[in-house]
Amino acid sequence: MTATSQPAPPAAASIRPVLRAAQPPLRAAAPALLLGALAAGSSVALLATASWLIARAAEQPPILFLGMSIVGVRAFAIGRAVFRYLERVVGHDAAFRALAGLRVSVFRRLLPVAPDGLRGTRSGDVLTTLVRDVDTLQDLPLRVVQPLVSAAIVAGLAVVGVAWLSPVAAAVLLVGLIATTAAATAVLSALSRDAERRIAPLRAELADAVLEYLARWETLRAFGADAARRERVLDLDARLRRAQSRQSAAQGSVAALVTLGGGGMLVATLLVVQPELAAGALTGPELALLVLVPLAIVEVVGALPAALGAWWRVRASAERVADVVPESVPVEIPVAPQQPVSIEGLEPSIRLRGVSARWPGAARPALAPLDLDLRPGDRVVLHGPSGAGKTTLAHVLVRFLEHEGRYELGGVDVRRLHPDDVRRRVVLLEQQPHLFDESIRQNLLFARDTATDAELLAVLERVGLAEWVAERGGLDAPVGERGRLVSGGQAQRLALARGLLCEAPVLVLDEPTANVDPERAEAVLEQLLGAAIGDDRAVLVISHAPVPSHLVTRRVRLEPAP
Repeated sequence: MTATSQPAPPAAASIRPVLRAAQPPLRAAAPALLLGALAAGSSVALLATASWLIARAAEQPPILFLGMSIVGVRAFAIGRAVFRYLERVVGHDAAFRALAGLRVSVFRRLLPVAPDGLRGTRSGDVLTTLVRDVDTLQDLPLRVVQPLVSAAIVAGLAVVGVAWLSPVAAAVLLVGLIATTAAATAVLSALSRDAERRIAPLRAELADAVLEYLARWETLRAFGADAARRERVLDLDARLRRAQSRQSAAQGSVAALVTLGGGGMLVATLLVVQPELAAGALTGPELALLVLVPLAIVEVVGALPAALGAWWRVRASAERVADVVPESVPVEIPVAPQQPVSIEGLEPSIRLRGVSARWPGAARPALAPLDLDLRPGDRVVLHGPSGAGKTTLAHVLVRFLEHEGRYELGGVDVRRLHPDDVRRRVVLLEQQPHLFDESIRQNLLFARDTATDAELLAVLERVGLAEWVAERGGLDAPVGERGRLVSGGQAQRLALARGLLCEAPVLVLDEPTANVDPERAEAVLEQLLGAAIGDDRAVLVISHAPVPSHLVTRRVRLEPAP
């Protein structure tokens, strides 16, 4: 067996922007932090006041001496609930606002590099990053920062308050809190740290495996490989459950250790303050207060190990976001110019001179230098052996890939145009066009949302699908998830209908018969190219299948790059 090296985690500097985006600004976070400290402080003050009140009431003093403590118990009981509720509302509002901004920033970082800048990223990774990993980052303000700040404030004030009554009891409380927190953190690190860091990658790997299994089930079943893929899904699920079980066991152990620490501080406080009680330096009610306060404090401080576990999850998710979403656009991916030239009024003609390109991260060019002219009304067939760069050229034409050489659209260098504007003029119909799990109407309308039903039916007639649509029940007929209810040829023609609807003057058909039976390939090409004849569009066909001569104006052959 050969060892496989794991990619190094992103440097701390690369995840800082992600963490900063997940943490609300101080102006938005400060009210939640204050309310959290007040809620935790009210819990400690409630137990301290109640214990003093019960012990003092047992001495049967005049009711006047108990009035303030009675009011205090009521106030702290109400305040604990009110402050906790407000803290949840304010804190979650700030976290969700930050999360919305983070999700938008992730999309903004993805859009300039998609799709070719993400070719090395699994679809399950992208899906998990956009959903689960980004959602996990909300734990940073809610389960990391909030508990740390509240615990630090309340524990500090509690130690100071206890020291006012008994310095030795305050020393026991301080040492006990430090020892309990350190022990709980050590146990959590030993039992859960690896599991916490594995959960996010395992979840992404499982999502990718499930997506692959469901999307390719027919092919896997046909070749008898479905059982092996299903076993892989089950194995990943079992590994994820083991990691989550280990995480839960660690959290339970930490909770037990924190409770044990609180009991130990109670006993230790009782022992060390006995001399002061015997000497009359402390009263019975004060003794009850000093003994029971550690139980309230340890509940607050007990959130610190949980905050550490949440921090590991947040950091792992931040690393995945930083890893999946590039921090900068690769040089092979086009970027929009600062002051793009308007595309309005430009002639829809293409002129390539010495154009070559490479895929992101590749050492060698995928496309040899090419000269090509494409004018309105041209129907050019591009052919060549596999690996010659035909699909690379298609991605260059729609500005998915940056190029070397000169590429002009309407006489203007495309580097001076916004890539989105270029894609409005040059439309790529890929080998496997994506169909949304919607009706035929909705799969066409996003190309031109103002199109009427009559226009939709007219364009379907042009691509030879009018009769098929009528048989399916009309424009409201569903196409299924990823177009499962339509054949490959029908999907290609629906994609062409979208291209015709958007009125783009240049169409690039990348292997339009790749999903069509060989005996039907020529008929499909007749329909696809015939639909574009007569409206003065320029059409570039990338095809391994022979294209009838009467449908094209010329042919161009590509040779592999040296």
